[in-house]
Amino acid sequence: MSSKVYINGALVPVADAKVSVFDHGLLYGDGVFEGIRVYGAKVFLLNEHVRRLYESARAIFLEIPITPQEMVDAVEETIAANQIGDGYVRLVVTRGAGTLGLDIRKTSNPQVIVIADTITLYPREIYEQGMKLITASTIRNHPGAVNPRIKSLNYLNNILAKIEGTNAGCVEALMLNHKGEVAECTGDNIFVIKDEVIVTPPTDAGILEGITRNVVMRLADDAGFVVVEQPMTRHDIYTADECFLTGTAAEVIPVVSLDGRPIGSGTPGPITLELLDLFQTLKEQGGFDNGDIDDDDE
Repeated sequence: MSSKVYINGALVPVADAKVSVFDHGLLYGDGVFEGIRVYGAKVFLLNEHVRRLYESARAIFLEIPITPQEMVDAVEETIAANQIGDGYVRLVVTRGAGTLGLDIRKTSNPQVIVIADTITLYPREIYEQGMKLITASTIRNHPGAVNPRIKSLNYLNNILAKIEGTNAGCVEALMLNHKGEVAECTGDNIFVIKDEVIVTPPTDAGILEGITRNVVMRLADDAGFVVVEQPMTRHDIYTADECFLTGTAAEVIPVVSLDGRPIGSGTPGPITLELLDLFQTLKEQGGFDNGDIDDDDE
């Protein structure tokens, strides 16, 4: 069976899923997106991802031409059409076609695209042995320019930092903000554990407020751990007992060194492994949200 992509209300073969070369999503990275996991043919935390998609769109003055519930239905339809058991969904909304200029008043027909496919995950040994990080020289975009909580199509900032990481032999890289504080990694949020207290940077540190980040914080709180959002420097990572990342693809992944310095024992820590187990259990249960989404979130 050939794969199909949902685009503007229709499921079409991949070869026919096309947008205009004048689309502002292509010309300027003008649009928003979400990446979502599918486990056992069930979309994980779908409503939370759709809510964030509409929040991102609202923040950039982009009106999505379908309702949140219609977006949920489109995702479910695309998953079924492609017979995805365990995989990945990419939601994309572009500004639409316009002219060779920045004026959004000259654009029309925002493109709504849903792609369902398999995904290449981190290798199992990284979860067992832990991930190594380096600090990228590329910093996170200043929050006064484009708010990092907007999941926009322009990811060049993250890509440049990712290149630094891969050039150093690491699959991820730590990014600092304009103050020199810890922000996040190129595609994942970061946590440290010190004296059994779990610490992560706040949203005003220049991070994307990750769906998985928030879920893990709730799981940790329910398990009785103290979870704190506060500014962090690399010193807090160098001297931590444990460190881990969260993200749609990463889920919960241990970090064992930064810039060649071992973190804690240099092996995945017990609290990190407990949170990973709790997250795996949540996956099996299908996530926190079920049922229809409220279109008032539009």
